[in-house]
Order: sequence, then structure tokens, then C-alpha cells
Amino acid sequence: MNRLSICNPPLTADDAIAHIESGMRIFVTGNCSFPQQLVAALVRRAPALTDVELVQVLTIGNADYVQPAMAGHLRVNTLFISENVRAAVNDGRADFTPCRLSEIPLLFKRGALPLDMAFIHVSPPDDHGFCSFGVEVGVTKAAAESARIVIAEVNPRMPRTLGDSFIHMSKIDYCVDVDYPLPEFQNTESGPLYEKIGKLIADMIEDGDCLQLGIGAIPNGVLPYLTSKRNLGMHTEMFSDGVIDLIEHGIINCERKNLHPGKIIAGFCLGSQRLYDYVNDNPSMEFRPTEYVNNPFLIAQNDHMVAINSAIEVDLTGQVCADSIGPRLYSGVGGQLDFIRGAAHSIGGKPIIALPSTVTTRDGRLISKIVATLKPGAGVTTTRNDVHFVVTEYGVANLYGKTIRQRARALIDVAHPEFREELARCARELIYL
Repeated sequence: MNRLSICNPPLTADDAIAHIESGMRIFVTGNCSFPQQLVAALVRRAPALTDVELVQVLTIGNADYVQPAMAGHLRVNTLFISENVRAAVNDGRADFTPCRLSEIPLLFKRGALPLDMAFIHVSPPDDHGFCSFGVEVGVTKAAAESARIVIAEVNPRMPRTLGDSFIHMSKIDYCVDVDYPLPEFQNTESGPLYEKIGKLIADMIEDGDCLQLGIGAIPNGVLPYLTSKRNLGMHTEMFSDGVIDLIEHGIINCERKNLHPGKIIAGFCLGSQRLYDYVNDNPSMEFRPTEYVNNPFLIAQNDHMVAINSAIEVDLTGQVCADSIGPRLYSGVGGQLDFIRGAAHSIGGKPIIALPSTVTTRDGRLISKIVATLKPGAGVTTTRNDVHFVVTEYGVANLYGKTIRQRARALIDVAHPEFREELARCARELIYL
């Protein structure tokens, strides 16, 4: 195959966008795979269109397509609220559809969200005509298989990731040759507070455990304390820079995994160019659709599965809110519940919710993240029936099999000392203690 002429006939992004009609529903691939040129061309054409719905999950970069000027022309329906569309959702200019990550592909396949078109971003085809979905396989593969029309940006800088991660050129209706670097996602520094939380979590991890780790301050706080561990595995929705050193030092080798031994299983990756170079053509990694990666029944097949997730607040019964601040929508359930339930059913598994005990508001006030009751309007991301371990910098609260009275006491003990007396008073008023 002549790799210098990937698209035949070659189209510009504006040529491809000309096939869009008013009233269409279009899936837009996300994360660091966001198709920049196609979306920019769509914004240029938007004034000539009406009622085009853009379905997405998490996207990285600017979001001109949700600006007020797009009203009546383009409207986003996001299944996970990323920072660049958060204001639009809360202002009523964009929609949010709550859904567990494992079930998003089923919305497309079962016709709950039928797709007219999918924008995808892929690597150049190999000698057999197969393009890789690259850094975002999870939700995009099902969307591409479900949409009536597929438009692809074909980018030589997109890594060729392996696994169930390919689409044949014959399945792409229109393609646009592009050549731009993928956006890099800035890793969050951990700092002493998160390192303390990370040390407590690392002490719960044993040799041979299989990990789900995301990106952010808490996972970064865990990683430095795993260097003494051996034969760790990984089955995770998101793969990021932080674990590369552990893999290269043989700490994560996946040898003891029950499911796909020797392989890291992931749905997508977020990070730096180093990460993109690392996953390119790497046979130790398999990227798979999220309905597979996040399937709790498959997650549970890995013995000693350790799932580490975060929260905005946790109440004294163990209810976890991770997707809103009161009624103000913030993110989404993502894969938290998928992995919490998968780890709970794993032999020797540990489902962990980790969070700092407090947060400082913009006006400088210190607020407890362990609360008597969730804020009015807050969403319950993980129910109290599913929660096992809650970790703050003050310790580990084991809620599994515990009464409400025992849970309240355990959670007060890991709250910030400044708030423990008030929490205990509230617990007594609620007849928890």
C-alpha cells in the first residue's frame, strides 16, 4: 500500500464536512484523539446548519463548538463532562447524559443513541489496510462500527496501538490526511498530602496484585511507593505516563494475571509524547473497547484486583459523590462503579475510594470532604452498598460489612481533626451514633 497517498481521493476537512446535514447526530472521538481539523471545519460550516448534535465523552483542548454563537446550529451531548464543556453544560447550552463508561457503547449499538456519523482519528493503514484507533479505542470503536457514515483524520503521528483496536480502510467513508502532534495532557503533581494518601494505599497493595490506576494527584502519590513490589499486573480504563517506569523496572509485568497474563489491558491513554511513543506498536499492551475493559464481570476475573478511584465527598453512610458539587454537574460516573464492583467480586480484590480529607474554597475556607450528608442535589456515583475502603491522609476506613454506626465512626476517624467533633454531633442527630 502506498503510504504517501493514504486517502483516495484526498479530501480537505472542509470537503468532508460538506457531507453533514442539519439534524444529524455525530460522534466525536475524544481524549487526546480529538479530531481538531474536522471539528474546526464543522465550526466554520455551523452557521449553515441547524440542530446538529455532537455526542462525545471527554475531550482535550479548546471547545469552540460549544460557544454561545453555536446555539441553534451545534449542540453538545456529552457522556462525561470535561473541563472545556463544563460551563456550557451548567449554563444549559450543552446536554449531559449520565452513563457508566462500560455501557456507553451499548447506547450506540442498541439504538438508544443512534449515530448518523462518527468523526474518528486514526493511524495510517498497515500493509493490510488496517488503521489503529491509537490512543482512544475505548468508546470510539463501537461508535465507528455503529455510525452510518465514518469520517477519519488519518495522522502519521497517531500511535499504532495493538489489541482490538483496528478499523479497515474499507469501513471509512471519507478521510482527511492530517499531520499534527497529539495534545499532551499535563500530569498533576502529587505533593506531600497526596504522597501520604499514596503511601497508605501502597501499603494495601501486595505482590501480584492487579491494578486499576488513573491519572492525577492520588495515583501519582501511590506510584513512588510501589518500587518494592513485585509482579504487579494492570487492567485499567486509562493508561498514563506514571506507570512506564514501573514497567521498565519489571515491577509491573502482568505475569500473575488470570485474564490476559503478560499483557496490560487498557481502553485509552492520556499523557505526554513519551507515553505515545511508548504505546506505539508495543506488544505488551492491548487496547480494547470499553465495553470489554470496563466490564465488571471481566475485571473480577483478575484475582487481587485493586481499583483506586477518587471522590468529591463521602457521607457518613459511605455514599460517594464523584460527579457533581451539589446540583452543579462536574464530570460523570466514568468507570468508577465498573471497577469498584469488579474489584469487589475479585478474589482478594480491594475497591478503594481515596480523597483528601478537606478542600480549600476560593475564598480560603477549609471544608471537610467527609460529610454528614451529601450536599442537596449531589449525585451518588458509588452507592454505600458498593463501598469497601475509604482512604484519606488520616487513615483507611474499612466499611465492608459494617453497620451504619460502625461506618460513621470509621469515617469520622479518617476525617480532618478539625471537623471530627462536628461530624460526631451530626451523626448523633441523624441517629447514626
